[in-house]
Amino acid sequence: MTERKVPKATLQRYPVYLKALRKLRSNGVRRIMSRELAEYVSIESTTIRRDFSFLGNLGKQGYGYNVDDLIDIFSDHLGVNFDEKIILIGAGNLGKALMNYNNWNHVVGEIVCAFDLAPEKVTGAPVPVYPLSELSEKMPPGCRIAILCISQDVQETVNLLIENGIRGFVSFAMEHFSVPQDVYVKSVDVVSSIQELVFETNAIRK
Repeated sequence: MTERKVPKATLQRYPVYLKALRKLRSNGVRRIMSRELAEYVSIESTTIRRDFSFLGNLGKQGYGYNVDDLIDIFSDHLGVNFDEKIILIGAGNLGKALMNYNNWNHVVGEIVCAFDLAPEKVTGAPVPVYPLSELSEKMPPGCRIAILCISQDVQETVNLLIENGIRGFVSFAMEHFSVPQDVYVKSVDVVSSIQELVFETNAIRK
């Protein structure tokens, strides 16, 4: 793999390519030309070829790109594992909606189980729901990512998850919590997003 520094804009397009390639492979596509991929992702073919060039000589003139090879290369470069085991904490209405969605559009792995304070009250869940008290025993091997859909004892729960190997959180929790420097958090704040949209739409009308 080349040692050239990859521009930030190019890095931001790599997940787009990976997502598209996984969809294409699921549809039986095994080889693709840059112009065909360009139509699929709405990015100029010259941009695609330039982006790919940072990862080495990936294609052949007149043949195009091997889809399986590209997926392996992008997955390795991005550190993305399609079989990533994800756990969900809090199996209420939002948690159940996320469990039922659970295909993540050919980009990452899947939610393999959930934990809740009262799992006996959870009905119709597509994955096993365990008591939070059994987290240490039921934690899937190699699991690094947790989705938080809880509203109480957030910091205590986060601490427990970190102790059991979680290194990344997608948080729908409204309560603030802290994590060590080597643990990452992506917060999903729907209220703030709506506020931003209201501000932006009001600005357009002025």
